[in-house]
Amino acid sequence: MSKASYFASLLQNGQTVEKYKEAGNSMLPIIKSNQPVSLIPVTAKTTLEIKDIVFCKVKGNYYTHLISSIRNRNGTIEYQISNNHGYVNGWIKKANIFGKVVKIWN
Repeated sequence: MSKASYFASLLQNGQTVEKYKEAGNSMLPIIKSNQPVSLIPVTAKTTLEIKDIVFCKVKGNYYTHLISSIRNRNGTIEYQISNNHGYVNGWIKKANIFGKVVKIWN
């Protein structure tokens, strides 16, 4: 099990993740490479909005990225996931969003 899938499973089981770190510069200047973030689990009751930062899985890859758009496609709500530089990773359903960033640590 990868580190990211381990944290996804914790969130799916209702656990808050206090200091998750992810390498990369795609979320600069909001989140630096390996800067810790706190994640709360995303449930059916969680409200997600454009510009929320979420921990999710898109096309087999885990990302801590932005919700850049929301659409209703044939009665199903889908979320467009993008980095902070405008690159779109793709559209996913809420089931592929595991956590929502509630704190960015210094």
